[in-house]
Amino acid sequence: DLRVLIVDDCSPDGTGAFADSLRERFAWLTVLHREKKDGLGSAYRAGFAYVLDHGAEFVMEMDADFSHPPAMIPQLLAAAQNADLVIGSRYAQGGKIENWNLARRMISRFGNWYARKVLALPYRDLTGGFKCFRRSVLEAIDFNSLSSVGYNFQIETTCRAHQQGFKICEVPIVFTERKTGQSKFNLGIMLESFWKVLLLRLRD
Repeated sequence: DLRVLIVDDCSPDGTGAFADSLRERFAWLTVLHREKKDGLGSAYRAGFAYVLDHGAEFVMEMDADFSHPPAMIPQLLAAAQNADLVIGSRYAQGGKIENWNLARRMISRFGNWYARKVLALPYRDLTGGFKCFRRSVLEAIDFNSLSSVGYNFQIETTCRAHQQGFKICEVPIVFTERKTGQSKFNLGIMLESFWKVLLLRLRD
């Protein structure tokens, strides 16, 4: 019963066309094309809306560059039998990161520590994008109220799920930096996360 949705924001490298060629071969694959790049958070909102409209009961989000190991999907789904939101965690006991330089490790560690302290959340990996949601969680989150454009979207969705009393757990994963292509992580995205975490705290 697994289906895959690729959300393509008019990628200039031909990702959309390549995804379409795969769709012709695999009936379980769907490609959602968007006319322009509008940020990671906007792409996730569009993807979540699509899969909910098409009846998904469990929704797995992950990067398509193999940083998030597909082999861990069964473990996250198994954990979701007893939880509402499962986080594939780099920082839970047993998790780790491979092929990141020291600066990126320090930024990620500090960002997670900062969000955890400011928002008073107990989870170790708030910025990771490998998650499994029950349908009920996504239905309960008011996506129109989410303002995050970049990676802060991950913090915001977990925070909203926590505030509404959903059961959240972490499953350790090995995160591996992509071997080709470039990350979209930049100073602007980092600054957005810092000040929007503060806004989340002040607003709540």
